Amino acid sequence: MGQTLTGLLTSVRAIAGRPGTPAQSRPGGGPDQALLAALRLCGDHLSALAAAGPLTDARRTRLIASIGALTTACSTPGADAFDALLRTGQQALDSGGEAEARLALALADEATALRARSKGAWRLRGNALDALGRGEEAITAYERHLALQQNTAASRDVERRIATLRAAGDRIDEALTLFRAGADTGADTEASGAAARLSRHLPAAEARAAFTGLVRLRTAEHGAGDPAVRRLAALYAEHRRLSDRDPVADPLLGGAEPIGVPGLRRLVAGRTVCLVADTPRTAEQEQRPGSPLAALIEGYDLVVRCDEARHTAPAARTDLHACTLRGDTPWKGPRWDRRAGARLVFGDPLPHWRLALRSRLVPGAQDRVGDATLRRPLHDPALLGEEAGAGPASTAYTVLRLLDFLGTPARVDLIGFEGPAALSPREREWVGTRTANTDDTAVRITLR
Repeated sequence: MGQTLTGLLTSVRAIAGRPGTPAQSRPGGGPDQALLAALRLCGDHLSALAAAGPLTDARRTRLIASIGALTTACSTPGADAFDALLRTGQQALDSGGEAEARLALALADEATALRARSKGAWRLRGNALDALGRGEEAITAYERHLALQQNTAASRDVERRIATLRAAGDRIDEALTLFRAGADTGADTEASGAAARLSRHLPAAEARAAFTGLVRLRTAEHGAGDPAVRRLAALYAEHRRLSDRDPVADPLLGGAEPIGVPGLRRLVAGRTVCLVADTPRTAEQEQRPGSPLAALIEGYDLVVRCDEARHTAPAARTDLHACTLRGDTPWKGPRWDRRAGARLVFGDPLPHWRLALRSRLVPGAQDRVGDATLRRPLHDPALLGEEAGAGPASTAYTVLRLLDFLGTPARVDLIGFEGPAALSPREREWVGTRTANTDDTAVRITLR
């Protein structure tokens, strides 16, 4: 990380002071008091981490690196440390622990104090409250974010989350109404006590425990066959599902067809395929009217593009889009809204892959979606079955190996994959052993 945990804590204390003491004033001014307060909070967290013993969690290591970047920004004259503050808060959330969620919330509070009209700060606050199970407060923060957010597409995830949190609260309200309608007037039962403890304003864990207790006691009093008890159990089940994950707006994904190994083999059989690199040079030439490269790409039966497009034009033809899930929370990435004929998502473990598809696929953005048999072609014993120790593979390499395994395309070309950064040495070596022709003019590699 560039500095030890103890060294970073010393730097933080030197800039922000120790808990309960004001930071030392410096000539020429310094960071805003809210930033210094945020740094002190980070110092407290670093102190707790140091006391806990050696670090073995990569996510906490990345959080420490983010605190280091925030410390550097706060100690650099003229630097804008606000973005570093938000990144540190987000990294704290991504670390996954309750202490880290509390740190994220505290940093979000300082961020909103610094810039009350920052949509990023309110989004961070909503996410932190949500992670802590404080749904009603999270809704308020999310609504502040939406009031500042001008991008309609970027608002959809937040709108869905608000709808989920409200729906979960509505199930509690309906359960309480149902209980009161069937309760004996003035009766002091255990179920009455459980109902009195249940509220949509409780933290999620407490609400779940109170709801569980109410269902258990009501079932014991009236039996599982009682219509009111059955409805109460159904409300409880719906509340649990909503607490665990957001509902999918369109479970059928606009009629997209699942495609497995046999279906993909038929899709590419006898067809010419090109994998187009997402580079500034390739994108510029492809968008130029009448360019030789644009005509070359248009001549293929299937055009394949990989991962998130940074340079390729939004309307560029994509017959097959492939992407690889990265990081600890891959379901939180941007949604796959670029139009594609078919979309393959590579990732492991299976629960993460499923959650990413639920969260990031956009109904109507693809006609076919790769199923679980295609999610790990390099390591699946039914496909290539390689050992996992060789390190992460690029998406383009995974697609090439999969097409080579299927063996049905008439031709597979790489376009724009020039330079050592395009593929790793191991991947370039594999491509080199199968290269039948290299066209420097079109920057094309033809595989045998």
